Amino acid sequence: MAGSNFVDYVKIFARSGHGGAGSKHFRREKFVAFGGPDGGDGGKGGSIILQGDRQYWTLIHLKYQRHQFAEDGESGSGARSHGKDAKDIILPVPLGTVARNAETGEIVGEVTEHGEQLVLLKGGRGGLGNWHFRTATNQVPQYAQPGEEGAEGAFILELKVLADVGLVGFPNAGKSTLLSVVSAAKPEIVNYACTTLEPNLGIVEVRNGHSFVMADIPGIIEGAHEGKGLGTRFLRHIERNSILLFMIPADSDDIQKDYEILLGELTQYNPELLDKSRILAITKCDMLDDELIEEMKSHLPEGIKSVFISSVAGLNIQRLKDMLWEALHE
Repeated sequence: MAGSNFVDYVKIFARSGHGGAGSKHFRREKFVAFGGPDGGDGGKGGSIILQGDRQYWTLIHLKYQRHQFAEDGESGSGARSHGKDAKDIILPVPLGTVARNAETGEIVGEVTEHGEQLVLLKGGRGGLGNWHFRTATNQVPQYAQPGEEGAEGAFILELKVLADVGLVGFPNAGKSTLLSVVSAAKPEIVNYACTTLEPNLGIVEVRNGHSFVMADIPGIIEGAHEGKGLGTRFLRHIERNSILLFMIPADSDDIQKDYEILLGELTQYNPELLDKSRILAITKCDMLDDELIEEMKSHLPEGIKSVFISSVAGLNIQRLKDMLWEALHE
C-alpha cells in the first residue's frame, strides 16, 4: 500500500433526485368522446446511499468524486403509466465509516458491516397522477401532484479502522515491528520516529486456527488530543478497537510516566476509551537478563497486565498473543 493511497477523511456534497410529476391525462380512444382520468404517477428520485464493502480499506475513491448528484424520477403519462424511478447512487465505503453533517457536525450514521446501507439523502417521491383524484362529484380532475423535491447537503466521511487490538505507543516504540512479526502485514520500518503515517492492519494467528485483527496506529505524541501532530486524526482509529495494547520500550527513562501520558492523551480525547481492556508490553527486551526484568517489574504501572517482549528475538511473542486472545474472550 502506498502511503498516499490511504485517505480516512473526505468531505462530499450530495443531492438526491426530485420525484417525477404525476400526469393529468384523460383517456382518449376511438369512439370514446370523454374518457376518464388516467394520468400515471411520477417516478421516485434517486437516493444517495453509503454501502459497507469489506474490499475497501480507504476513502480515496471518494476524494476524486466529491460531488454526487442523483437523477430525477420520470414524469407519469397516460394510460396510468408510471414514470420510471431514478437509479440510486450507491457509494461503497470501508467498514468503520462514520458520516456527519458537515454544517452541524451531527452524526448521520455509521457503516460497520459488509452490505450494510446508510441513506444519506432520500430521493423525492413521485407525484400522484390525476387518476387518484377522481370522485363521484369530480369525475374530471384537472390536477395532479408535482414530484417531491430532493434534498442536498454536505457530509464529512471519516474512517475509523475496525480491529480487535490496537497498538498504542509513542513513535518508534516497536509497533510496526511487532505487527510485521505476528502477521503477514508489511508496514514500513525505519529506525527513526514517526515512520508510520497510516494505520496498518494484520491478521494474527493464535492457536488451532483462531485469529484476530491487529492495527498499528501511528505513534501518539504528547498533546495529540489537542490536535498536535496529526493526533486527533490518529486517535479516532483507536475508538473501534476492543483491546488496547500499550507498547513502551525497555530503554524508556520512566515506563510508568510514559504509560500515564499515553493513557492521559486517550482519556482527554475520549473518556470512554478507559472502558476498554488494556495490556502493557515492554518492548525491545532482547538485551535484558532475567534479573533486570524482575527488577523492572516493580516499577511498572499497577492494575494492568504486562509482558516483556522482543519482536526481533521472538521473546514472549506467543505469550503476548495468548494474553490478547484471552482478553478478547473475557
